[in-house]
Amino acid sequence: MSARTSLAAAAVLLSAVLAGCASFSADGGFATVEQTAQNRLGKELRWARSAADQAAIDQRVAELLAKPLTMDDAVQVALLNNRGLQASFQELGISEAERVQAGRLANPGFSFGRMTRGDEIEIERGLHLNLARLLAMPLIGPMETRRFEQTQSLVAMNVLSLAADTRKAYVNALAAQESVRYMQQVKQAAEASAELARRMEQVGNFNKLQRAREQGFYADAALNLALAEQAQRASRERLTRLLGAWGPQTQFTLPERLPDLPAQPLDLPDIERVALAQRLDVQGARLAAEQTARNLGLTRRTRFINVLELGLVRNSSNEAPTQRGWELSFELPLFDWSGARVARSEAVYMQSVHRAAETAINARSEVREAYGAYRTAYDIARHHLDEIVPLRQRIAEENVLRYNGMLIGVFELLADARAQIASVNAAIEAKRDFWVAQADLDMALIGKPGLASPAGASSGPAMAAEAGAH
Repeated sequence: MSARTSLAAAAVLLSAVLAGCASFSADGGFATVEQTAQNRLGKELRWARSAADQAAIDQRVAELLAKPLTMDDAVQVALLNNRGLQASFQELGISEAERVQAGRLANPGFSFGRMTRGDEIEIERGLHLNLARLLAMPLIGPMETRRFEQTQSLVAMNVLSLAADTRKAYVNALAAQESVRYMQQVKQAAEASAELARRMEQVGNFNKLQRAREQGFYADAALNLALAEQAQRASRERLTRLLGAWGPQTQFTLPERLPDLPAQPLDLPDIERVALAQRLDVQGARLAAEQTARNLGLTRRTRFINVLELGLVRNSSNEAPTQRGWELSFELPLFDWSGARVARSEAVYMQSVHRAAETAINARSEVREAYGAYRTAYDIARHHLDEIVPLRQRIAEENVLRYNGMLIGVFELLADARAQIASVNAAIEAKRDFWVAQADLDMALIGKPGLASPAGASSGPAMAAEAGAH
């Protein structure tokens, strides 16, 4: 076998070996995201990659929506049915395709030429292989693998963020529903008071000012009810969007009241340590700094290799012996010694280090703030439920006794009823604020959406190959 044939066979064999090393995973990287949802949320995820998958999701969602929706069920429906989340799952397929592509050798090039000079006919044939890509592949492959892992973290963050947003939307929708119910009671009491004032004015027991005051309170109550109903519609639509519900799915029902407060609030004395250990944005910033450092090493090692290409040549002519051989071409670093490129990489690395430090500092502050808001919201809600509402209830009971004994009039009794309803509505809002603070605390322990990515990093295998070649 000739040297030319051996070299060509070796190139083809090498290409086949490299192509065999890069393949798609069985689950497309979804198992990591699925495990995150299970460990942190205790919920299942499904990726609708076929009509059968979508049908199974629709059936499960229908089962959950057939009964009054609890907070946990609302989160589960959102994780299954939200189309934006399903779209983010496709990022896994895109990123894995780029990873696989980066692990495969570029196709060789073949050139053919036919030239004539009088009676002379010259045939040129060439086989070209991109050696720069070949030399950079051991470095590009791990870089794309890290990028794929980062995509998995981003998708997992989207899952956790959607769960937190759904909890908050659920709490707001349920609280708005309760507020509407109590605003209706306020309106009914105000309407009864205004009607009684009108009749008493007619018989001369009320003056116009007294009647106008009662009528004004009724007008305010009617306005507040309209505002509460609008807030209920808006909060329900917000929840509907997060659930991904449409058509008959939008007819889901909610319980009549918010969940009860826990017996005791969470006690997290080492919350900063916990946050730094498990926040995904902190982990992402740390990985971004490490990846940038590896990219810097890649730039330094390949700084003098630029557009390196190997070619096999076979020229034949009808008037001369056939020419065989090979050629190697590359750029000479006479004017650009890649110093600016290395300096840029060093600056990008230091930038990523400072970004990681900033993320960690902000994470500490955010969890302290979220935990403080959580404890305050719990104390306020508990005070409303244990002190203010029972006190108003006792006052109402005493006033009923005084009214039955003809010690107070009906308007004093109605005014007290309005105050009691207002205190209950304030308790509803305090309970709502607690559950919102709980969701904010959970999210603060997870991190922010949009993990840090290394600045200046390539966005695909082609650009990664270019970075390696340069």
